[in-house]
Amino acid sequence: MTPGPDPETKMQFLFALRSKGVTEQTVLEAMETIDRGLFVRGLFSDRAYEDMPLPISCGQTISQPSVVGIMTQALQVSPRDTVLEVGTGSGYQAAILARLARRVYTIDRYSRLVREARDVFDQLAISNLTSLVGDGSHGMPEQAPFDRIIVTAAAEDPPSPLLAQLKIGGIMVLPVGQSDHVQSLIRVHKTADGLEYDELRSVRFVPLLEGLGKET
Repeated sequence: MTPGPDPETKMQFLFALRSKGVTEQTVLEAMETIDRGLFVRGLFSDRAYEDMPLPISCGQTISQPSVVGIMTQALQVSPRDTVLEVGTGSGYQAAILARLARRVYTIDRYSRLVREARDVFDQLAISNLTSLVGDGSHGMPEQAPFDRIIVTAAAEDPPSPLLAQLKIGGIMVLPVGQSDHVQSLIRVHKTADGLEYDELRSVRFVPLLEGLGKET
């Protein structure tokens, strides 16, 4: 396994997270433990500890660390929770969630991304994380219901199949918006009486697409 960042770089990384509003101690500890550098390859590997999104395979991106932290914090994961992540991407978000939850399932439309993420999960010896290739817009009904659902691509509205797979009392965090210029990160609480929505901040994510991705 490649060595992680030096202490000063790690300190700057954590300071940037705190300054952007990531204050939950368990989330900060998970992000300190999971080395983002393992999930960034090629030309951009020397920028792995900067608070910025970076390109990965299949025309996708690894989200900037502060957005990962804010989404994770908003999800309010407990050690008893089963979590579904739609959009594995690099696998960075899923690895952090696996530090906090009992079980994590992550799904992506690109088989290459799932293969590359699994390689890192194996390096980190993460045993409570299952990664699958599939159409994430339909969720993972065979494993439902979930305590928490996180979506790392923007939909026009929260997809109804995902809402149906969320337990009563559960939380979903996702970006919504019709374009890549106007998106809001929202948190959905599913209660016995219906759905409650909180708007958290403006974000920019790739769109949530149906079907499997074509390998590039």
